[in-house]
Amino acid sequence: MATQEKILNQLQILTNISQEGSYSDTFISALRNIFLTEIDNIEQQIKDIKIDLKAFEQQYKMSSEQFYEQFEKGILGDDIDFVEWKAYYQMWHSLHERLNLLQSQL
Repeated sequence: MATQEKILNQLQILTNISQEGSYSDTFISALRNIFLTEIDNIEQQIKDIKIDLKAFEQQYKMSSEQFYEQFEKGILGDDIDFVEWKAYYQMWHSLHERLNLLQSQL
């Protein structure tokens, strides 16, 4: 498993290569494939989390958006289900942000 430092170093090298303009079609294709693979992974994670969110929505008869708004306002208690639901919702939202960012660069 690569460390964060190693990944950052590798990304810096790729940035330097790109800025020099000395990249090949293979380089471009590989970067695109990285984005597409990451998009696929994120889409699968979103589907998996959506299953958990739907279970909470059915159990508590409200959308995750409604739940999150009420939870953040302190209207709901701090039941373990609500803490878990909040975590899933935040992950789902964060994944959507990452997905949009990656898709915007294709």
